[in-house]
Amino acid sequence: MPASFKVRVVPCEGSDGSSTEEILEPDFGEAAIGRVAPVDSGLWWIILLRAYGLSTGDFSLQERVDVQTGIRMVLKLCLTDEFDMFPTLLVTDGSCMIDRRMGIHGHPLEIQALFFHALLCGREIMLREDSGSDLIREIDLRLLALSFHIREYYWIDLRKLNEIYRYKTEEYSFDAINKFNIYPDQISPWLVHWMPDQGGYLIGNLQPAHMDFRFFSLGNLWSIVSSLATKEQSDGILDLIEARWCDLIGNMPFKICFPALEGEDWSIITGRDPKNTPWSYHNGGSWPTLLWQFTTACIKMGRPELASKAVEEAGKRLSKDRWPEYYDTRTGRFIGKQARFYQTWSIAGYLVSKMLLENPAGAKMLISEQADVVNFCLLEANPGRKRGRKGKSAPIIV
Repeated sequence: MPASFKVRVVPCEGSDGSSTEEILEPDFGEAAIGRVAPVDSGLWWIILLRAYGLSTGDFSLQERVDVQTGIRMVLKLCLTDEFDMFPTLLVTDGSCMIDRRMGIHGHPLEIQALFFHALLCGREIMLREDSGSDLIREIDLRLLALSFHIREYYWIDLRKLNEIYRYKTEEYSFDAINKFNIYPDQISPWLVHWMPDQGGYLIGNLQPAHMDFRFFSLGNLWSIVSSLATKEQSDGILDLIEARWCDLIGNMPFKICFPALEGEDWSIITGRDPKNTPWSYHNGGSWPTLLWQFTTACIKMGRPELASKAVEEAGKRLSKDRWPEYYDTRTGRFIGKQARFYQTWSIAGYLVSKMLLENPAGAKMLISEQADVVNFCLLEANPGRKRGRKGKSAPIIV
């Protein structure tokens, strides 16, 4: 799925050049800085197809043959067997909103949250056909494995942190406690002091012998919206945001990740990227567009007052600052050094947040409830639905 389109004006076919027409030229990453492939765009497309239908009552778009074909193509691509043992999607660096080198290659939380929700939404809006029954079954199995994997192994709070601190390593068995051979020395000193007594969050990435303990906002917020996180975990994430308000909201919501990479970590992981300097852009910058995801998550968990507080803070500056793309410094005091003004998604993030707070029912088009997630694996809920031949699936470690 293209990350963007360019509108080009070309001469009409067969004309002498006097008449022209506009065409769309998609960018699948071949023109992007660093040639990064957009994994998230296809997942967002499925999520927003469902939202559009629920919002307008017009389901004709998602029922079109070409759109149904596109949904299946995106999901089949994501469910393809690969050299990986886990139910999470394995991607390269720069494959999502953070589209520059920031050390998120592997299994970043943001992609997993969008993948989970796209599977749920795709399952809901796909037309039921005999040819699709194997795909539905594969989606159900992946949803079950993915939700367990994220909830069990990505979640961290004070108790879990202490457990990791006491991990034994080099355990070779099916019953190993430290399944990913995480070394306790990976726990950064900042995290020991930053983790509140109440609350927690889903870590940014998990691979063999590696845990990325950075807090990535979009991944955590969308885990709440999609019900990838449990109700207790969702409440815990909002508890942590409230407890660390100055770090994650500060003078301008919302911090894209925390903390920023600095010093040697910044040099090695970003390649000394001059745009992603500490507390700027993707490296700990503050992005107003993340307001609408935060508002949606707060409404879902019955805590709209948190979103109202953040929207009020943003409203003090956004219009006067000419709607910048992002803000810099640890608390978001400066307009980003390369931020573009009148940025569409900064304006949209603020307006959607205001509208959702005025009409919280509007958030339902984006939210997947916990009950839906619990019931998705009931394959025989509709006894009348025909089932295809069971296909073989690659083993997935959960």
